[in-house]
Amino acid sequence: MFISQAFAADAGHAAAAPFWQAPEFFVMLAFFVMIGLALKPVSRALASALDLRAEKIKARLDDAQKLREDAQEMLARYQRRQAQALKEAEEIVAHAQAEAERLSKQAAKDLEDSLKRREQQAMERIAQAEAKAVKEVRDIVVDIATQAAEKVIREQLPAQAASSLIDAAIKEAGVKLN
Repeated sequence: MFISQAFAADAGHAAAAPFWQAPEFFVMLAFFVMIGLALKPVSRALASALDLRAEKIKARLDDAQKLREDAQEMLARYQRRQAQALKEAEEIVAHAQAEAERLSKQAAKDLEDSLKRREQQAMERIAQAEAKAVKEVRDIVVDIATQAAEKVIREQLPAQAASSLIDAAIKEAGVKLN
């Protein structure tokens, strides 16, 4: 009876076999050996792929760094150019203002000189006209005086004495007027 009961007993009540005799152990052992053998070439391939990717990333970073440095250099160059252009523009504006001021002063001086010349010319013309008027008035006065003297002398002196007196007065008047 004991034997039949032993055959009929559950596996849970049976004595456990040592772990190295269990098929699960050998499956697990085979799995780890296969993983270990496969891991070496896979790890090499994975490492080389990661190294290649790291090199590509490093190359991209180097390119990006170089582009950044180039951009910084270009920015600095353009900033220098802009500063130089602003300085030149300020110099041009200052020069234009100085030139405008100089031209304004020159125009004022030229106008003043022109007005002085015109005033001088006007004064000369006035003086000439005045001298001409004085000369004309003198000539008229001399003619009137001469005619009056001639008339008085003709009426009161004999003809011979009057003629010689008139000739002397004309000579004397010509000398005094010149």
